[in-house]
Amino acid sequence: MPPDHFAGRIAAEYEERWPEIHAPAVIEPAVRFLAERAGRGPALELGIGTGRLALPLQQSGIAVHGIELSRDMVAQLRAKSGGDAIGVTVGDFASVAVEGRAGDFALAYLVRNTIMNLTTQDAQVACFRNVAAHLVHGGRFVMEVLVPALRRLPPGDTVRPFAVTPTHVGFDEYEVALQQVVSHHYWIRGTEIETLAAPFRYVWPAELDLMARLAGMALCERYEDWAGAPFTGRSENHLSVWEKTSEPVGL
Repeated sequence: MPPDHFAGRIAAEYEERWPEIHAPAVIEPAVRFLAERAGRGPALELGIGTGRLALPLQQSGIAVHGIELSRDMVAQLRAKSGGDAIGVTVGDFASVAVEGRAGDFALAYLVRNTIMNLTTQDAQVACFRNVAAHLVHGGRFVMEVLVPALRRLPPGDTVRPFAVTPTHVGFDEYEVALQQVVSHHYWIRGTEIETLAAPFRYVWPAELDLMARLAGMALCERYEDWAGAPFTGRSENHLSVWEKTSEPVGL
């Protein structure tokens, strides 16, 4: 089982630490995008967390089930209004199956760079195969993930800041030879400094498309954001949609 980086205080203070992603202006277009591609549902969220998107999506009429590694994050979901109505399977979303739900979901989605929590290529490939096993034929897999920022690193540098505020400093440390990055967080609380360092495997859009093909899925949409802005060479993030079209390709 992968390590749980979202336990204890991180789970309890998740909304407080990342308030920008809980703003209605962020959540509403994401829920609208997912609902349009879910049809009548149901939907499967990988890394459901505290239900940031799952709760409003379910309230829109789409039944949602989640897979989540962190029991503390699930506890936060359960404490929210409507949280008990969402089924959650606890485990690694690269491999755990939702019991009795093979080929049942019209939509699966994985947001906020969570694919990078899987720190090997094998695990990321397995995630696509696991998603395909849960989708109906023609079902969609939606992923929100950054474009690796290597081109923005000055020659010879390996570190790029992503958050600099009076209470939170964060920077990514790249290891290009391993295609990995460690995200370092420093939260300033009065005289106390709390730290978190979490490893990730960054992945390029073209590599994700190949993983999808191996799982029997094909790219059908790609945008820069939930509002549908075109994906270009300058885009720092991408929102990709793959459709299940066939059986997985053997390796």
